[in-house]
Amino acid sequence: MDDRIDDDERDALALAGLTTVPPPSKSQSYSQQLRTSSAPKRHHQHRKHSLDDVQVPHNLKAYYDSSDEDFFPYSSNSASAATASDDPYLIINQRLDQTLCTDSPADDPRLSQPLPEFIGNGGNGIFKAPTRAVVHPGRPPCLELRPHPLRETQIGKFLRNIACSDTQLWAGQESGLRVSNLQDAYEAGQGLVGRVTRGDEDAAPFHESVHTSPIMCLMADNENRLVWSGHKDGKIKCWRMDQAQPLDNTAPPFKEGLSWQAHRGPVFSMATTTHGDLWSGSEGGVIRIWPWDSIEKSLSLKPEERYMAALLVERSFIDLRSQVTVNGVCSISSQDVKCLLSDNARAKVWCAGTLSFSLWDARTRELVKVFNIEGQIENRVDISSVQQDQAVEDEMKVKFVSTSKKEKSGGFLQRSRNAIMGAADAVRRVATRGAGAFVEDAKRIEALVLTADGMIWSGCTNGLLVQWDGNGNRVQDLNHHPCAVQCFCTFGARLYVGYVSGIIQILDFEGNIVAGWVAHSSPVIKMASGNGLVFSLATHGGVRGWNIASPGPIDNVIRSELATKEKEYTKRDHVRILVGTWNVGQGRASHEALMSWLGSASPDVGIVVVGLQEVEMGAGFLAMSAAKETVGLEGSSVGQWWLDNIGKALDEGKTFERMGSRQLAGLLISLWVRKNLRTHVGDIDAGAVPCGFGRAIGNKGGVGLKIRVYDRIMCFVNCHLAAHLEAVNRRNADFDHIYRNMVFNRSSHFLNNAAAGVSTSAHMLRGTNAAGGNSNSEEARPELAEADMVVFLGDFNYRLFGISYDEARDFVSQRCFDWLREKDQLREEMKAGKVFQGMREALIKFPPTYKFERHQAGLGGYDSGEKKRIPAWCDRIIYRDNRSAPVSDCSLECPVVSSILQYEACMDVTDSDHKPVRCKFNVQIAHVDRSVRRKEMGKIYKSNEKIQGMLEELRFVPETSVSTHNIMLQNQDTFTLCITNKCAKDMAIFKITCESPTAAAFKDGDTADSQPRPSLGFPRWLEVMPGAGIIKPEQFVEVSIRREDCHPMEELVDGIPQNYWWSEDRDKEVILAVIVQGSAFTQTTTHRIRVRHCYSSEAARGVDLKSNSNSRKHQPQQPSPSLHNTEPRQPNNSSSDPDKSFKTVEIKSDSLKHL
Repeated sequence: MDDRIDDDERDALALAGLTTVPPPSKSQSYSQQLRTSSAPKRHHQHRKHSLDDVQVPHNLKAYYDSSDEDFFPYSSNSASAATASDDPYLIINQRLDQTLCTDSPADDPRLSQPLPEFIGNGGNGIFKAPTRAVVHPGRPPCLELRPHPLRETQIGKFLRNIACSDTQLWAGQESGLRVSNLQDAYEAGQGLVGRVTRGDEDAAPFHESVHTSPIMCLMADNENRLVWSGHKDGKIKCWRMDQAQPLDNTAPPFKEGLSWQAHRGPVFSMATTTHGDLWSGSEGGVIRIWPWDSIEKSLSLKPEERYMAALLVERSFIDLRSQVTVNGVCSISSQDVKCLLSDNARAKVWCAGTLSFSLWDARTRELVKVFNIEGQIENRVDISSVQQDQAVEDEMKVKFVSTSKKEKSGGFLQRSRNAIMGAADAVRRVATRGAGAFVEDAKRIEALVLTADGMIWSGCTNGLLVQWDGNGNRVQDLNHHPCAVQCFCTFGARLYVGYVSGIIQILDFEGNIVAGWVAHSSPVIKMASGNGLVFSLATHGGVRGWNIASPGPIDNVIRSELATKEKEYTKRDHVRILVGTWNVGQGRASHEALMSWLGSASPDVGIVVVGLQEVEMGAGFLAMSAAKETVGLEGSSVGQWWLDNIGKALDEGKTFERMGSRQLAGLLISLWVRKNLRTHVGDIDAGAVPCGFGRAIGNKGGVGLKIRVYDRIMCFVNCHLAAHLEAVNRRNADFDHIYRNMVFNRSSHFLNNAAAGVSTSAHMLRGTNAAGGNSNSEEARPELAEADMVVFLGDFNYRLFGISYDEARDFVSQRCFDWLREKDQLREEMKAGKVFQGMREALIKFPPTYKFERHQAGLGGYDSGEKKRIPAWCDRIIYRDNRSAPVSDCSLECPVVSSILQYEACMDVTDSDHKPVRCKFNVQIAHVDRSVRRKEMGKIYKSNEKIQGMLEELRFVPETSVSTHNIMLQNQDTFTLCITNKCAKDMAIFKITCESPTAAAFKDGDTADSQPRPSLGFPRWLEVMPGAGIIKPEQFVEVSIRREDCHPMEELVDGIPQNYWWSEDRDKEVILAVIVQGSAFTQTTTHRIRVRHCYSSEAARGVDLKSNSNSRKHQPQQPSPSLHNTEPRQPNNSSSDPDKSFKTVEIKSDSLKHL
């Protein structure tokens, strides 16, 4: 048998002091027993073994002296090793075997040294430890404005929305609003001081508002320096930007400037139109418009007049749904208004439900058309909710009554069945009609965005991206990633897409992928751009900022600089983890047994993980458990009994706190954390994979828990694999099935069950190529493959092969566990790389834990029944950490390094036919101090000359010109403004806003009053189309500017209002700002144009003649009605120079000024 021991195991055995010489056979062997006289066979009798009388010692101190400290020479992070020829190891080995590896004092010096380990083969592919680096190589370096907080710290204050200006980032949470000044974005966190609570100790400085209802949507109005928030209680609140707040968060919470009750239900979406109106959407398809005039008046009132201000706005709304409802029939869908989008280029508003769109005219507030996600126009006929409810009730009554009469002779059961089926069919058809059965559920609309070229993009739950033109015509659809789209963001010529898998992709205007990376470990739910950064918010509450130049050369410079400062922001901690497994055989344990197993070993550990098998079995229970799993239920009264009693053994409440648990039929796993470690442990998730009866029943399978410890992911999986000696391949297949299919999500047994988040039942394909989801070049990695440490525990059911019952007991009686290990099926399968590939287990130095007679102490309790099951090490604990080699130091490249201090069975526990096993880990963890690294990153941006040069290139603005700076409109004249891009390389992106609208008499010397206007802020009498767009290099675009009539036709005589001489706004003047920037640059240039309008020719005589001549010269025969009719053209070199009488060009460079 000596040739069966390979070199690696021989070395490990030598280190443990175990002999490689086979034990001498006893005079009475198993084969000799078969040749004895043919006496009558007596059942339940077997020959006496030498270990039958061995009892487990209760006090182990007598077996150890000071020399025991030198017993464990092997260290997982040290290359030194002792030889097998050292005599003390042999002596200590004999002593260790005599103690049967049972209870040891927690302060035993031997527990400070690691045990030798066996490493399985085949740790490649999905079984390979994940790659870690000082700076993540697979994504651009990011600004961690708010590092990933533990989920348990965010109960009641999860971030759900963000909005950004050039100077501030606003975040809406479940309890209010918070704002961060971007000039302080690289400052260090403040720790747990002042108003900063757990989860925000490493975040950049911020300030919070007063407590509010949960914020459902958030919108920034940069022109008017306002932020709008829509709330769950139906209120809309207005907040003023640039509120000066100290960095130490000592100022009181800030308050809103205006608040009013907008809807009965939650406010799901908001948008401001080109004319300043605020649109809001709620449940049931309700859309309301809040005119800017009433909002402006309310904002001008004093704080003590807030009640009147709110009342003024509340009474001014326009209900669009009621306007398109005639005789109870509505032209638009009754779906919740998920998205509202203002198309400023064409003065239209898009309203998106879950399955359809409605398109509105922003100026006239009229419905243009309704269409579904396939682009097909709908003649939708939706009835009110009251009528729907009545229809359902009437239809159900009809079904019940008619069925009972028709099927009366069919018997009670038949009548009941028909009635239930009829009612269900009625409910199904009505619900289907209300939800829109014309599309499948997988194509629900999740996000909507307008790009700079005037196109609209929508994202669906199946990852589909659909491009639309401004008239609601479907242009193309793409699918770059199989997971659901959650959000969009645009900057210049780039479209950023955030997915539920945590991936961000960058697309160009044609829909081609420019770049992609895994941005977060959880869904990306919102994005916003400002100050040269694109910020992303994940569902766990973390906020990261991505430079608009990324990915690019700047990333390599930042990575190399950050890597050189690794020592500055690297922190190291260690924690001891106690892992226990026990097949309880449908029984219950005494308190003494639990104390012997767990309580005695827990004083020096920070985390305790307990896995139980066969908590409860039986066909009825298994069937009920499977049924409960299908509807998301789990647990049982027996499982709760075990949790309560384990908690008592661990002194739950005073010393330990239970974090979570998961039960699948007879499998139960639970996790406890010591209270002084609680601030560093969280984000606990659970998963379950059944393996019994066609992978559907939980009598066999696995349950797991996933946690974050010092920012590192650890997974614990409790398994019960296929039974019987010959079922080796089934056990291997069970493990493989569990490893590949274990998906962690929230469990109903978590103490933080109220935590909100994005619901994702589908497995997130984290291994899919972020730059192209359809790529199959790399095998999708399971969640377990991405963890820093994975521990498998449980009843694996691997047996001893090639050995008889009596031979096995002979080996146990002589403490020859080294030779028994040679017969271990699990060890052989791990050597062959067929199971637990690349994982580690401490060398077993305790007797086999299966199978025993209940309540029979000592090793004489092995099964003596008719079957005489061969003793076996069924109950095991196996793990993997970040090490790719047997010896590795703990660093950011190998952040989790574990060693086993204790691996033993509690042989004195007799409450089951299995013995409980426990394993104590010492885990070293290297992690990043996020606050320090953010500060170091800010220093790199400021001091590195290469980075400063690259950032300077981002300030480039294409040279542009406008055809005039003075425009005179009479009556309903139309003027065409030409904007020319003189740059030969880069496209120019422009948008037109209205800075200072007035209603003043048209006289020389008048100056425009500066009155705030939201969004683009065009007055209702002025139409500018397109209001935004792109200009290709060395081409120009024509913008139509005309006076739009605001009066009804009956009030006009010869095109002039009848009350003209009494009208205060008969002559009007505004200043238009044409804001230009490059396709991927932060700086902008502004051209200002004065637009005047009057009805009378006398009033127009004061206008500059040169301006009039230029107006006539550039007057087209047919004005351009839309962006698509104003394609960029080559400029005419023979045109006259633009008017210089009112030329104002402003260079704006707020972006990146903090650098």
